[in-house]
Amino acid sequence: MSWQRLASWILKKRFLLLSLLGILTCIMAYFAAHVQLSYDFIKSIPLNNPKYKQYLAFKKTFGEDGNLMVIGYQTDRFFDASFFRDYQQLVQHIQQVPYVEDVLSIPTALNLKKIDSLHRLQPVPIFPTPTNPSDTLSQSRLDSLKHIFLSLPFYRGLLYNPDTHSYLMAVHINKDILNTSGRTHVIQAIEQLADGFAQQHHITCYLSGIPYIRTVITNKLSRELRIFLISSVVLTALILLLFFRSLSAVWMSMAVVLIGVIWSLATIVLLGYKLTILTGLIPPLVVVIGIPNCVYFLNKYHSEYARHQNKVKALVRMVQRMGIVTLFTNLTAAIGFGVFFFTRSAVLREFGIVAGLNILWLFVISLIFLPAMLSYLPAPRERQVNYLESPLLNWMLKQLEILVFQYRPVVYAGTIVVLVFAIMGISRLNSVGYILDDVPHRDRLYTDLKFFERNFKGVMPLEILINTHHPNGVVSLDLMNRIDAFSRYIARQPDFARPMSYVEGIKFARQAYYGGDSLSYAVPNQFDLVFLAPYLQFKPVGSASGNGFERLLHAFVDSSKQIARLSIDMKDVGTSRLPLLLHQLQRKADSLFPASRYSLTYTGTSVVFLEGSRYIINGLADSILLAFLLILGCMFYLFRSWKVVGIALIPNMIPLAFTAGVMGWVGVPLKPSTVLVFSVALGIAIDVTIRFLVNFKQEMQLVRFQMSEAVKRTIHDTGISIVYTGLILFAGFMIFSFSAFGGTQALGLLTSLTLILAMISNLTILPAMLLWLEKSLKRKARRHQLWPAVDEEKDLSLEELGLTGLNHTHAQKPSAVEKNSHREK
Repeated sequence: MSWQRLASWILKKRFLLLSLLGILTCIMAYFAAHVQLSYDFIKSIPLNNPKYKQYLAFKKTFGEDGNLMVIGYQTDRFFDASFFRDYQQLVQHIQQVPYVEDVLSIPTALNLKKIDSLHRLQPVPIFPTPTNPSDTLSQSRLDSLKHIFLSLPFYRGLLYNPDTHSYLMAVHINKDILNTSGRTHVIQAIEQLADGFAQQHHITCYLSGIPYIRTVITNKLSRELRIFLISSVVLTALILLLFFRSLSAVWMSMAVVLIGVIWSLATIVLLGYKLTILTGLIPPLVVVIGIPNCVYFLNKYHSEYARHQNKVKALVRMVQRMGIVTLFTNLTAAIGFGVFFFTRSAVLREFGIVAGLNILWLFVISLIFLPAMLSYLPAPRERQVNYLESPLLNWMLKQLEILVFQYRPVVYAGTIVVLVFAIMGISRLNSVGYILDDVPHRDRLYTDLKFFERNFKGVMPLEILINTHHPNGVVSLDLMNRIDAFSRYIARQPDFARPMSYVEGIKFARQAYYGGDSLSYAVPNQFDLVFLAPYLQFKPVGSASGNGFERLLHAFVDSSKQIARLSIDMKDVGTSRLPLLLHQLQRKADSLFPASRYSLTYTGTSVVFLEGSRYIINGLADSILLAFLLILGCMFYLFRSWKVVGIALIPNMIPLAFTAGVMGWVGVPLKPSTVLVFSVALGIAIDVTIRFLVNFKQEMQLVRFQMSEAVKRTIHDTGISIVYTGLILFAGFMIFSFSAFGGTQALGLLTSLTLILAMISNLTILPAMLLWLEKSLKRKARRHQLWPAVDEEKDLSLEELGLTGLNHTHAQKPSAVEKNSHREK
């Protein structure tokens, strides 16, 4: 079916198609209303990845490592009786928050008491728990208990830092609630209690930990996405009203993108996905990508109507001229996003398939909705098409024409300068990611994390598993000494806190056995074990009668006593330093744990995050290359000329290279949010090139292969739509630059920069390259070997199309555009 026949069919079946589109949109709206946020922390890493499997095995054996929220205060009044009493009450209130499983703090700290008659070490609270608010320890009694607590090295660096007077409270939250929306209420309840205590005593409260970071970031992103969606709709509507001076053009365009947004949210639900950081960007992207479809269709409709004052004929020409162009531009944009589906990262796969499908839906929606609705509306008035003769815009296009025709060497020289600048900047690029990578340094998330890094060496979990390969292997005194030596080495590193392991518990038990002397906090020797052995007979894991200290030890040894766990808090060192630090630890481990007897596994949230970031960056890089190749194939099918394909790629590669160079010069690293810019920009920027070249081909036939004249006409004809859509896309993506997250800001700023540069290069470098190949292209075009895929079909009359019954438009007073058109003819 030809595009004219398709336009005729759409206009004849307009009521049926609009009704069907409305019914489908209502169904999609039902599904869209059920979209949910994703609360999963790790989805970027493939499920069959070895490191992810190791992490799952770790969680199956020892439980969740990312369910610890920490609260910190810094004060020299901590052991004042009134302050300490209020702190005890704070701990009790937090313990009563639903889904809080345990609170590790100074008021709940345990000491070990030797009971010789039972041959047991009985855990006992150091500080008595107040039974009612009026219970208060006397200052002298508190000072005595403080002395006992400070004599226990087990808690030093874990719950307090004596050098900086900093104190930490660790809150264990139920792991199941952390993967639901209910975690927000839990975190907010804890935050309110902690902040209220700080305000009461005029000190600062510091909050951090994986649950807190996840919850705050997710909530902020969800709020931002709603704001960005509304802002993008309002801003594009204002720009459209400014350009077209027509409310009908605005509401039709808004209707197209609104339908697209509804369909995009419904697609997420129908595919069984949830809104993630990436898929949440799709609705605003649908707005800024769908508007150019409307602009090009409406611009063609207005320009055609201005020529012959026949509305139905203008609608047919609109579909005929812009149908295949819009199909291929949307197809290339869909490829730019859709190639993410072929990565091994779950979050990228979801983003790719949803974005790719909905960009294609946008083409179908705009192709049906716009011609059908325009056929019901009155013909455009003169003021609604006067933008085609905008003095400012035509002056700008005239300057570009002069630049291309009279100063072509300047265009080439400027291109070379830009490329040199870009290459030098690209050489300075580096790749690094942090867990709080995109959070502003003034934000509480960032400043509070830095507090814990300064005073407790961080809160990011790293787990090291030591497998002895035989049951009861961890009870070896030799292994205890090796683990202790390894732990002391790790604690000396500036980026790691003192590791917690069952060996620390054994050292605590030895200190208790010898009367609480802090000098006895050490690994038992062979002589000690003879006397300590009866006191170290622990209950089985999960035993109801096991006490708190026994449960603490069991958290670091598996049920068969074959695997020992070292749990380490560390700084957010980033993806570039973490491998180096792990390699440094492995070198030390190799000297302590012979490979013939032991095997070590490094896992935990920090390691999985590193692996996930690596997969996202590599997946994005691979997908950009794949998108590049697929777009090459589409353009070759469309134009059937490698020369034209080469010409088309140059004005699109230069903006991408320039953006990469800017990133290198200003120090923006390669990370998931910034690498995404290149794929997004490539898919959108190539649209401008396709529209320019197809219009150029049409003009070549109209002016009988006079290359210079065809280039001039294309600059002025297509240039109007290119400038308008470029400004709309620029404004649409600039909205993201107002985000509170650095990654989203970079996406907005860098994509806007790339698209503006692509608009300029397609209106300067592309026509200059066409003129450079004038003889070759003219010769090939005359042999009908150029652009056979978009050859002009024979114009059919409205009678041949069966549309005479729709043509009730009465001619109006000729507009300035029409008068100029007649003069050209």
